Amino acid sequence: QVERRHYLVSKAVEEVQKIIQQLTAEISYKATRFQAISNSGIHNENIKVLAPSQFLITVPLRGLTGYRECQVRHWRYYTVHGAKLLSSVRHPEELHQWLEVEQFSKSLQHWHETDVNIEGDLVPAKVLIIFRELVEKSIISCNLSSKVTVLESFSSVVRVAVETSESQVEVELVPAVEIPTCWPEKARWPRCLKRWPSQEKVQCIKSLGFDLLARSNYHWQLCFSRAEHILMEGLDEDGGCRMKCFRVMRQMKEDVWCAGNKPVITAYHLQTVLFWTCEKYPRTKDWRCFPEAFLRLVQKLHKCVSQHFLKHYFVKNTNLLKYANTSDLDLVASKLTVFLENPVFCLD
Repeated sequence: QVERRHYLVSKAVEEVQKIIQQLTAEISYKATRFQAISNSGIHNENIKVLAPSQFLITVPLRGLTGYRECQVRHWRYYTVHGAKLLSSVRHPEELHQWLEVEQFSKSLQHWHETDVNIEGDLVPAKVLIIFRELVEKSIISCNLSSKVTVLESFSSVVRVAVETSESQVEVELVPAVEIPTCWPEKARWPRCLKRWPSQEKVQCIKSLGFDLLARSNYHWQLCFSRAEHILMEGLDEDGGCRMKCFRVMRQMKEDVWCAGNKPVITAYHLQTVLFWTCEKYPRTKDWRCFPEAFLRLVQKLHKCVSQHFLKHYFVKNTNLLKYANTSDLDLVASKLTVFLENPVFCLD
């Protein structure tokens, strides 16, 4: 059953990736500021599998290089048509920030144009309006109407339903500014001298930089896909059972604790729980005994879900469960309580 599930998810990733690659190649042909996603297999950092039928795919933006942090912080808000609002909606908080075209030492002319730029600010909502139109047009010009449907959205987020051979998958397509040259000020990581990950790995991770995602109207969202990929990749170099714990926890979540197409707890939440637990228990001997290590991980998940609070691994002030449905979280917490009262390890 585990192998069958893994096979189906892998197959869905391959099929979705092939379709989205075709779609983004067409989008890139129509508008050079968007880049086609590469076809580099299931471990492509542009693709996040949040649940078996819920994916997030980032689409890189072209023509912005040489990023530097912005020193001057003045708050400004606009309508998507460019009119200034009289009062600010809210300051960018936690994972969010402004992005000015002047923060890049090199920027192609199309990022200075008013369809995406208001008074020097690159506005995510405007980028998303253009991107959504390109997605809709490209679905038709690629003859993908039978496989891809643009879903209605209350915000400017671009979601599509993709038909695979086994099921329908919902994909959020997110334009992203890739910044592989520096580490953001908001990510004060590691917080102190920790034994996990090693100093060498920390330096490697920080050298890979971060991304800024167009996922809200005004502010760009920090994303650390490359860093997370490196952390996951070398997880059991010491022969531990961390990845086995993660896989089993993920299966239990999908089968028992939090099933469904749009689960309140995703694979990304589980990954974050794993990172925090690895940091708290850095020694090899902490990960030799599977039942013991697995229980520790589930206890951490239970605590986070019960308290409706899970810190982002790199930006500590961010609660990843801040906007989650509290009754859904409570239901998951009660199922985890039942499991912890009588843990059953039926998976080898």
